[in-house]
Amino acid sequence: MDEAPESSGRGEVSPYARSVEARLATAMAELEATEKGVAKAEAELRQATRTVRSADRSVEVTVGPQGELTALRFLEGKYRTMSPGELSGAVLDAFGRARTEMARQVMETFEPFTRPSTEVPELTGVDIDWARIFGPEVLQDPEERARQESGRRLRDEIDEDEER
Repeated sequence: MDEAPESSGRGEVSPYARSVEARLATAMAELEATEKGVAKAEAELRQATRTVRSADRSVEVTVGPQGELTALRFLEGKYRTMSPGELSGAVLDAFGRARTEMARQVMETFEPFTRPSTEVPELTGVDIDWARIFGPEVLQDPEERARQESGRRLRDEIDEDEER
């Protein structure tokens, strides 16, 4: 590939050199903006929480930005009439949904940084393997996941009826 000279020898900068300098300046400005955007997103997420109630509305779970359990509340005394299995199922249901919602919030927050640059084609955006970080269920459509879970619950209830 032939490269254009940077100057013509008369102290002038060639159009090619100006083009490279302009592109480099644009890329540097975009990288600085990305760094500031990531820092802002991280600061916002450090304060983020998600609170979810179990399907039977007996338990409320709050998770932090890394999906860690930060609060667990038993609502309206319903837990007193539940079997240990029902109660643990309600806690796990709410906790799982809260973690998934938080993971989706993290994904939405960082999504702009995964897009390629419109100004600098060489900046392709960050490639993040969300399924490896959060598990494959985070990539499922929430409505599809709810349909799958309701089908599992129905089978569980049928199985429980047979045991009685």
